[in-house]
Amino acid sequence: MNSISPNLNIMIKACEKASKVIIRDFGEIENLQVAKKGPRDFVTKTDKRVEKILIEELTKAKKNYSFLTEESGKIDNSDKDKVWIIDPIDGTTNFLHGIPHFAISLALKIDNEIKSALVHDPIKNEIYFAEKDSGAYLNNHRIRVSNKSDIEDCLFSSNPAGLKIIYPSLNMRNSGCAALDLAYVGSGRLDGFFHNKINLWDIAAGVLIVKEAGGNTNDFSKYSENNINIRASSSTIYNKMMEKLSKF
Repeated sequence: MNSISPNLNIMIKACEKASKVIIRDFGEIENLQVAKKGPRDFVTKTDKRVEKILIEELTKAKKNYSFLTEESGKIDNSDKDKVWIIDPIDGTTNFLHGIPHFAISLALKIDNEIKSALVHDPIKNEIYFAEKDSGAYLNNHRIRVSNKSDIEDCLFSSNPAGLKIIYPSLNMRNSGCAALDLAYVGSGRLDGFFHNKINLWDIAAGVLIVKEAGGNTNDFSKYSENNINIRASSSTIYNKMMEKLSKF
């Protein structure tokens, strides 16, 4: 692969530091103190601690950049056109139940366009990353979306609402981690992903990974940051998928 940019190098180092906290706390899951945040959404002390580490490390390197994060919301600094978008633990419910399927999602938006993206699965030690016009990678190996053309041979992931829709020809899963779902589309493990009413910090990194791996996504710029309908798949079955989802 070509050399990575300074910004992406900063992102990788910040995630590697934060992941140590995740791994340690996941090993002590029974002792975590959990605070209820919503009917189906829980936040742990780990979530907040990981976000704090990420913000601190990124600010050390780029003190003027702004933030959009799951826990803290918007943090405006002097440079509002450069924004770190952070989900410290995407897949919190999996984490709380001892299911080893969650990730740090980190993206850099410059002038309203995602330029750098990283999804880090600390348990599997997998780092997916991409930069605009530079391809997508998994642990330094170039990745590509799948090339299946028959939608009945494909595997899709969605949220519970998507799973309730009966599509006899679609093989469906719900992994509970949108960031990894999109990374898996980029690496060909999944063929497509669709989800309604999702947050920008859940998908910002994954969308760039899919695109740089040769996949397609819908234009979600018309949606608010916490109410996005996302569609992503390999380019060979994107139109077929969108036809299936015309009423979703």
